[in-house]
Amino acid sequence: MRKKKEIKFDIRHQNHFWFWGLFFLMNFLRWGAYFNDYTYSLKSNILEFSLHIPLVYFNLYFLIPRYVLTSKYFKYSVGLLLSLMVVYLLKTELTYYIISEDIWPEANREYKPFELNHIVAVCIGEIYVLAIASSVYLTLIWLKERERNRAIKENQSKIELKYLKNQIQPHFFFNTLNNLYALSLESSDKVPDVIIKLSKLMEYVLYDIEGTKFVPLINEINYIQNYIEIEKLRFENVEVAINIDSNIDEIKVPPLLFISLVENAFKHGGINNGNLKIKINCKVINGTLLSFEILNNFVLSQHTKTKKGIGLINTKKRLKLIFKNQYTFEHKIKFNYYIISLQIPIHNED
Repeated sequence: MRKKKEIKFDIRHQNHFWFWGLFFLMNFLRWGAYFNDYTYSLKSNILEFSLHIPLVYFNLYFLIPRYVLTSKYFKYSVGLLLSLMVVYLLKTELTYYIISEDIWPEANREYKPFELNHIVAVCIGEIYVLAIASSVYLTLIWLKERERNRAIKENQSKIELKYLKNQIQPHFFFNTLNNLYALSLESSDKVPDVIIKLSKLMEYVLYDIEGTKFVPLINEINYIQNYIEIEKLRFENVEVAINIDSNIDEIKVPPLLFISLVENAFKHGGINNGNLKIKINCKVINGTLLSFEILNNFVLSQHTKTKKGIGLINTKKRLKLIFKNQYTFEHKIKFNYYIISLQIPIHNED
């Protein structure tokens, strides 16, 4: 059985019909009231709009793309002038033979064809219509292009954000698997505990945060605590204190935003030179900002030689994409402690 061809009507065409219909109605009522002769107004407007519309589209779709957009302004001026002359000839002849021998009843005296005042008046009228129609059309095109560029930019940001988040996950699990491998070489009885905790971390990453822009902060804290427990199973000389000074039950944050900061503390801290001490402070400031601060001790010589990883770099890029300039990210060294301070706007919506 043969399917009927589906015909779709583009909404943009409807916009054109609405514009010309309203423009025609306005002129019809205006000149009909002016002359108190709606029959004449209807005839003259039908004639004029049959010339206005081709001129407008000839200007928009031929003259402007070919000459204005290529900076050939002289050729555009010549083309527009010739178009106006053609319109003048057609309007004058058709008005004289179809509507009235008085080709310009709006004037205060009777004019003959090709008089200068009449030519100027007709051309100005056409330019007036060109200006209105072109302004409306180009404004709509500009708005549409702006929306298109916004959508493209937003889509690019989403892609880049997803890419950065995906980079964080393999980076983290690669480090954890290295830890697990080191324990297995030692035939440590800690290996089963590490595997269980690692499976919880993977479950969170693969299922709990998949496709989400924001997650409860309490979930992120639990995720960090599981990571810390894994590190404690590997290293015995680790001291970690987590201080939460505010109610964070309703607060949401981008997933995996803080884990890179914690990883950085373990990676660049003083784990190989005695006890590693890490302190994490989390609190709400003035009900509008979330402060996350992490401190770790380190040995200066070790810190300066350590190769810079991708964790903090990606964190900064994600912050820029998510919060624009509405965040602060600072790091400093004080009394052999490396301190990272991050403040972000509070997000508590669903």
